[in-house]
Amino acid sequence: QVQLVESGGGLVQPGGSLRLSCAASGSMFRIYAMGWYRQAPGKQRELVAVITSGGNTHYADSVKGRFTISRDNNKNTVDLQMNLLKPGDTAVYYCNRDPPFTTATMITYWGQGTQVTVSS
Repeated sequence: QVQLVESGGGLVQPGGSLRLSCAASGSMFRIYAMGWYRQAPGKQRELVAVITSGGNTHYADSVKGRFTISRDNNKNTVDLQMNLLKPGDTAVYYCNRDPPFTTATMITYWGQGTQVTVSS
């Protein structure tokens, strides 16, 4: 059973930076495309960055040029470097496979997430 543990969130002023990290269990990590998702209050969860097994990256328009996703297949980790943060980036951030992992009963699995708050 996969486990995803996100960390690195916090309170930051507009224009500041944070680095999120996700530790994933499982021997198949290296073959998966992994993504960072976020969910703001009252909004649907959205995918903001993806890194393929080969290291190709894709970003939502809202974060392009500000966020950088990376992975370390030896450590089973995927990170998200967030620069020039805006209040609109405030959300709970989750990492997951793209598409997300599901349980045997087809329920999407999510870790606990990490809160990012951008405010002055």
